[in-house]
Amino acid sequence: MECFDISHIQGTDKVESMVAWEDGRMKKSDYRKFIIRTVAGSDDFASMREVITRRYARLRDEGKPLPGLVLVDGGLGQLHAAADAFQSLGITGQPLASIAKREEWIYVLGQEDEPVVLDPHSPVLHLVQMIRDEAHRFAVTFHRSRRDASRLTSELGQAPGIGPKTVRKLLTRFGGLEQVRAAREEELVEAIGPAAARKLREHLLKAHP
Repeated sequence: MECFDISHIQGTDKVESMVAWEDGRMKKSDYRKFIIRTVAGSDDFASMREVITRRYARLRDEGKPLPGLVLVDGGLGQLHAAADAFQSLGITGQPLASIAKREEWIYVLGQEDEPVVLDPHSPVLHLVQMIRDEAHRFAVTFHRSRRDASRLTSELGQAPGIGPKTVRKLLTRFGGLEQVRAAREEELVEAIGPAAARKLREHLLKAHP
């Protein structure tokens, strides 16, 4: 099974995650991250179509097997967006379902008028929720890292003498803007050298006295 979830804040830094479950466990080697490329604003349906298209066009073109089930986080809108993507690829018969967070109903493509309503204590429901929640966690973590990278690049892009290469080093070492601000001087020197560290600290002090 492969499961997809989208994460963004008001349409910014849009990303989508894919997690995989196989043989009774999460298969982390098959996890994938996607940056939304073609969708402006917070159109989750279009974002889902884009990512489903990208993922399964690649599997189709490489001659790799499709999963036994594709699960998307959301309701009928997300389900039909994914179905549209498969149709555009000429892939038919792919088992496809969605799980709506509020009701925790499972919608299966082809029988949308009869959602699967499982007992709250059902092991099957717990499994689907666990996979969905893992996709959500993976998407949120990726989105947070992208957002932190954007903030760091924006802030440090204004610092004299701090170029893209130095920003990448800071991202690799510290992860985000708040961690850079909290770093000790010797940590900055170790990461980017004494001259760049001095310029960075001067800039941060001016920006946030």
